Amino acid sequence: MSQTRIAQLEQFHAMSVSALAHRLGAEGRSIIHMEYGQPSTGAPAAAIACAHDVLDTDAMGYWESQPLKARIARHYRERDGVDIDPSRIVLTCGASPALVMALSLTGWPGARVAFARPGYVAYRNNARALFMEPVEVPCGADAGYQIDAAAIAALDPAPDIVILASPANPTGTVIADDELARIAEVCHTRGIAIIADEIYHGITFGTTARSVLSVAPDALIVNSFSKYFSMPGWRLGWLVVPETMVGQARARMGNLFLTPPVLSQKAGLVAFDCTADLDRHVATYAHNRDLMLAALPALGLNHIAPPDGAFYIYADVGHLTRDSVGFAMRLLQDTGVAIAPGVDFDPVEGNRFVRFSFAVSTPLVVEAIARMVPWFAAQAARGA
Repeated sequence: MSQTRIAQLEQFHAMSVSALAHRLGAEGRSIIHMEYGQPSTGAPAAAIACAHDVLDTDAMGYWESQPLKARIARHYRERDGVDIDPSRIVLTCGASPALVMALSLTGWPGARVAFARPGYVAYRNNARALFMEPVEVPCGADAGYQIDAAAIAALDPAPDIVILASPANPTGTVIADDELARIAEVCHTRGIAIIADEIYHGITFGTTARSVLSVAPDALIVNSFSKYFSMPGWRLGWLVVPETMVGQARARMGNLFLTPPVLSQKAGLVAFDCTADLDRHVATYAHNRDLMLAALPALGLNHIAPPDGAFYIYADVGHLTRDSVGFAMRLLQDTGVAIAPGVDFDPVEGNRFVRFSFAVSTPLVVEAIARMVPWFAAQAARGA
């Protein structure tokens, strides 16, 4: 088979960093994992207790939880004032297949998919895997690394799809409510479908992240239990689709992925009512964020957009390197601190950026800072 007929995807370099981190850990090295965006806490205790009961009493099988879909619909009503029928919610094996389904529902080979650069690596690679054309819109720190209505209006020709992420990966920045409304209006006027990645909703600091459904009722919404609910390994998410796409969405889920794990669906329903535990995690992330922001001057990192949500800091290390992959590997080998190279999120400027995840425990954040401060100082001295 000719390789020219196969979609060519880029590597996810953070996985290479993580693979080395785990090899070093197996050799006895002390490793601090700040390369992946995953909570270090487990699922809520009540959800775990539910899972134990399910394992003891339920044979399980292919199943889609109607109570969980109803609970998700209630969530949108209570948090965003949006009424959606539970039938519009498709439960998925995490956010990743939800994104694949959303793109396949709104695009076609050759469709143009616009999103902010820097942005999550899977936006670019999923578009390419489906033979669509990624349209990466450069968004700097002065724009909060976020795409805005003016940038979308200026795209010529108009893209077929826009992917929004608020809070965003890798930057943690949030789109303001008034700007979100302007984006929705531009997309409606130009006939652009909206896919909103809302996986970090629930994790914000001093602000809120509004669902795109509140300004664009026909948007497709990708969400997951991996971040706020602290259940990444349970592989459970959902996709909200317009009424007109329900049949095709269900056909895609059934044919491509069948159903999410029954165990995860049962536990996820319980997790929805564990907000006290989950909000304590968010308070920990907020404290970790403050520690990292306070440490940035000592690291010599002065060019960031402070994160409004999620659990990332995206920092310019261009005064130290133009090879963010090699930089991340050296930091890991020398200090045991694993971080993500910026080229995953920005193939143009990302060679001079890195991403720190502060979703680990507070003691590990403190230890990581203690290890990194002298290392960064040594790099700066070597460069000077």
